[in-house]
Amino acid sequence: MDFAIILTTVSAAEEGRSIANTLVEKQLAACVNIIPKISSVYRWEGQIQSETEVLLLIKTTKDLEAEVYREVQAVHSYDTPELITLPITNGSETYLGWLNAAVREK
Repeated sequence: MDFAIILTTVSAAEEGRSIANTLVEKQLAACVNIIPKISSVYRWEGQIQSETEVLLLIKTTKDLEAEVYREVQAVHSYDTPELITLPITNGSETYLGWLNAAVREK
């Protein structure tokens, strides 16, 4: 089984909690960490922007990646939400076993 962490940012903690709850309830993610008050600097529509955002770390399987992307895009408030997948190349057997058991099979 291949595991992954998907990153996305949102504008507010409430939106982050809503997305996290949806992903866990639908068994698309085993866990979502919500990291508040990160500072983001980026270019949008030709202008440099600086915003405070909330970072979500979505723990899932590679098999569910496309479904996680679709779910996040369907409910996200941004026109172009960040969706970046990082592979989990190693982890404790007990944690990865729990992660695998907490998500549904594709």
